[in-house]
Amino acid sequence: MSQSDTGTVRLKVSPQVARIVAPGAPREVQMAAARGALPLSGADLLTTLCFLCANPDAEVKGEAVGTLRTLPASILMPVLDDPSLHPRILDLLTRVRLADVALMERVIMHPASGDATLLFMAERAGQPVLERLADNQLRLTPAIVEAIVANPHAEKVLKFRLGWREEPEVVEEVDEDAAEDFPEAVDGNPDEVEEVSETELEQKLKEAEKKGMSKHQLALEMGVSEKIKMAMTGDKEWRNILIKDPNKLVHGAVLKNGRVTEPEVVVVARAKTSSDELIRLILLNREWMKNSQIRRALAVHPKTPLPKALRFVSGLTTDDLKKMMKSKGLASAIVTTARKEFEQRQKRGGG
Repeated sequence: MSQSDTGTVRLKVSPQVARIVAPGAPREVQMAAARGALPLSGADLLTTLCFLCANPDAEVKGEAVGTLRTLPASILMPVLDDPSLHPRILDLLTRVRLADVALMERVIMHPASGDATLLFMAERAGQPVLERLADNQLRLTPAIVEAIVANPHAEKVLKFRLGWREEPEVVEEVDEDAAEDFPEAVDGNPDEVEEVSETELEQKLKEAEKKGMSKHQLALEMGVSEKIKMAMTGDKEWRNILIKDPNKLVHGAVLKNGRVTEPEVVVVARAKTSSDELIRLILLNREWMKNSQIRRALAVHPKTPLPKALRFVSGLTTDDLKKMMKSKGLASAIVTTARKEFEQRQKRGGG
């Protein structure tokens, strides 16, 4: 028993089935079989319908599919007890009787059911069938689990059983005026940065204060080492100045400052010109990643790696998803993921 790459089913059949499905068989005989009007056993009838569902004659094919959809379960159940049933027959039955919970339970437990059949079921079946599929731990591949979780018919309690965790959908608004632009980063060489002592830096600050220099003016005269030291230890005014420095070693050091606040990080995450280094440092901080404002900003940031950006989409609000769907500046994969998430929420009544 085998199945060719072209999709042709090859299996041993009874003489009665062979006479019906063989090339050149009378059309009226095939039509009668497709309508379930011939005296065939349950196994022969199911096998015959499987062949006729692939018949090139559209009318014969249509009749066969219709009969398979309405065939009483009492005829099919005994056939499904046969462990030698061909996988293609089980697959076809799944595609036309997916809503029949009792039949699908037999398909799930059948040793000949293929992974592709169960994956189709996981992607499209309703909650009752999905529950029975999830109960069959021996057949739960990662792909099937992922398909069940993504299925809009799957209820949350079932998805939680499979390890799914819901991202919070509440996203606070960020002050639009607070989102400043930052220059593109230029490369810096850590090997060329010399250590600056606290004493030297304090002395320079005192001299600048005596001269009446502002912090902006002093920053223009500082070397890279001094800027890095100040970025990591300075107050909010210094952080606001040095986060805009074009050297990635300098503006990256701002996010390593122990006094940097989450609102400051939100501003950086929302600025489209923030460098790769700044986005990388934000993504590495677990505490910052708990902030819904930061996750929302990173989901649409051009410097966020695509796999990470896609993970944030499910945690966005419905309004955010609508905006992303209309955006022309986002990667197509993100727009597509946002659209799928939006459609799934609409089906669940969560729009």
